[in-house]
Amino acid sequence: MGKVSVITLILGLGVTSALGFGPEINPGIELDAQDYQRLNKVRHLSEQIFGHYKNVTLDDLVPEGRLPTVSDLQCYADFAQLTAGLTSGSLWAYRMIDAWGSIPAGILEGHLKDLGHYDECIGIEQSAVSGSTILGKYCLASLPLQQLLGNVGRMLNVQTAVCFPASCSATNMDTLLRRVLKQLVGLELNANQNLVSENSCKTSERDAYDGGAIAAIVILSVFGAAVIISTFYDYFLCEDQNKLPAVLKVFSARANSRSLFRITTKPNPNVIECLHGLRGMSLIWVCFGHDYIIAITSPNINLYDVYTWAKTPFKEVIQEGVFAVDSFFFISGLLVAMVALRSMEKAKGKLNIPLMYLHRYLRLTPIVAVSILLYWKLLPHLGDGPLYGNWNFDSYDRCEGNWYWTLLYIQNYATDSECLAQTWYLAIDMQLYIISPILLIIVYKWGKKGAAVVLLLLLGLAAYLFSIIVINNYSLVSGGGGGGPDDYSEDLDHYTHNRASGWLVGFLFGYFLHTIRGKTIKLNRPAVWVGWITCLALLFTCIFAMYPYGMGKTKTLPSVNEAFYVSLSRIAWPLGLSWVVFACMQGYGGLANSFLTSPLWQPLSKLSFCVYMGHLFIQNLNGGRTRVNTYFSNYDIMLRFWQDFGFSVLLAYVMYILIEAPCGGLETLIRLNRRPASQLEVQAVEAFKEEIPSPVDLEKQAPESSSAIDPANDSTLATAPPLESKTQLQTSEGNETS
Repeated sequence: MGKVSVITLILGLGVTSALGFGPEINPGIELDAQDYQRLNKVRHLSEQIFGHYKNVTLDDLVPEGRLPTVSDLQCYADFAQLTAGLTSGSLWAYRMIDAWGSIPAGILEGHLKDLGHYDECIGIEQSAVSGSTILGKYCLASLPLQQLLGNVGRMLNVQTAVCFPASCSATNMDTLLRRVLKQLVGLELNANQNLVSENSCKTSERDAYDGGAIAAIVILSVFGAAVIISTFYDYFLCEDQNKLPAVLKVFSARANSRSLFRITTKPNPNVIECLHGLRGMSLIWVCFGHDYIIAITSPNINLYDVYTWAKTPFKEVIQEGVFAVDSFFFISGLLVAMVALRSMEKAKGKLNIPLMYLHRYLRLTPIVAVSILLYWKLLPHLGDGPLYGNWNFDSYDRCEGNWYWTLLYIQNYATDSECLAQTWYLAIDMQLYIISPILLIIVYKWGKKGAAVVLLLLLGLAAYLFSIIVINNYSLVSGGGGGGPDDYSEDLDHYTHNRASGWLVGFLFGYFLHTIRGKTIKLNRPAVWVGWITCLALLFTCIFAMYPYGMGKTKTLPSVNEAFYVSLSRIAWPLGLSWVVFACMQGYGGLANSFLTSPLWQPLSKLSFCVYMGHLFIQNLNGGRTRVNTYFSNYDIMLRFWQDFGFSVLLAYVMYILIEAPCGGLETLIRLNRRPASQLEVQAVEAFKEEIPSPVDLEKQAPESSSAIDPANDSTLATAPPLESKTQLQTSEGNETS
């Protein structure tokens, strides 16, 4: 007997619930002849309804025990005109019926949603006899086949499109559908079961732009005007780039585009080139995984094929996208330690911590603030479709009372309703950044003993993570445990103390690189082979260790075993990456080094923060605009991914030119022109401007950085320290920037 339940893919990619089957479940459905006949009686609901209700009464539209309201009377009048139009052969009335969906063909293969014809329904506009206008109202009705088909259809719901006059509420439609189902197949529904809900309904009417939307448009217009004027001056009026005023260069799309697409092909021993590739690959992994989430929750005609796909090894690659995030944490911790310790060594252990924090906040926040405005105020107006607004990782309404927590970077602790789903990572990274001076002072003053303290902190947090998984009986296999999937995701993914392992491993590795700076570590061939084999074993174990368990598998795993896996894998993954970085830096990278250090990664590396912030907008926009059913397959999702990723990069470029580059440049100009910077302040800013745990950090490579200012070519800034590449880590004293 078949069942459909909820697939839980909360691991790593933030999927709260999509589609899931227990180990013992066969997703197929077996129907006998009687079941199938009952199904066919309601297959074409529009014909059945208007066949039975040629003369609709007010009682057919109003729930029992409730007095009719003015809106009920208007609905009744418009519905009566609809039935009259059907009798007289009016085209608008037939369009309203034609827009309905039906019980889908292929329901036995998981085709559980018929979207009807959305645009035909909401495009209806007919003058009524009373002088009012009848508009089409599109809704998705959820039909409980578990009751219609008895135990066979248990756990099944089928959604189909319905189209009524807009004056009718979801309650009116729900009441009518209940009575039709009762007459056709004798189906009695509980009062708390809603066939039609108002949040699934849409009309051609659109919400007006509120103050926030207007403010967002004004802000973007001001930045856009500044970019256009500066670019025009740069291109047409300024023959000598060295004489271009610094403020105009900050806003010039020409100058910023040059810096963005400028690549360095000459090897530099003072640059960790492989971080470009690691960052780019991790970003693609995150975006690719999110497209699978969209695909799984799409109106697929072959939903049960997801069950087959979930038993393949490739599913683990998608599901364990959590490690892409751990890669970013690893890079962040590595660069904080390595660059800051170098700066502290020059300044005899001193850091200007307030300036360091201010610099970081001003670099991150403009893009975050604009992303909030785009998502909350503009995205609802940019698209339309039967699923639009119900598709998003977070509802737009979540920003109403929580947007300020996002700008303070404490939303992962302050609220359960985060405004932007992707910013939980920003919060964790910012919080780790804030505590980093404590760890830096410890390792600077006490050296290896200080590193041992950080190691104890790492092991202590891993032990704590282990304990909460066991105590709460959380399960990766079943997707939750005692607390449910949402609690699992919040507890294990969104809290800093549970996600700090990768950052701390990176921090310790950065300290190690600091201690060996300028040195070449000689390894024989067997040692290199052992290093790579161990590295690959760690990485592949992290991804595929859970393959024998979970959806469609007969094996089960005790919570203690799962706790060991979660707590240790978050250490094992960055350890594997540590060898990759070390091998590439020391000349043992081989093909991996050639791939990761390819100059082609550099533009994507510079855009990575904007891509990360904007890719969900593109994916949700495209997913919400879906008008027809989709087909689930790896090939189709690959096509979807390149479409979404391409537009995400395009959006990221616009955000970079309009917001990131100008704001970064203005911050630099203000800091440099405020007053002559002390050596300590310069070192404090330099120590943290290079740290790019993309997709979080905002600072791009310079002098082709977000400021697009090259001090070597601008006499007004000749004394200013260049904005180095965030991956450019000087490993010798003689090459350090002062």
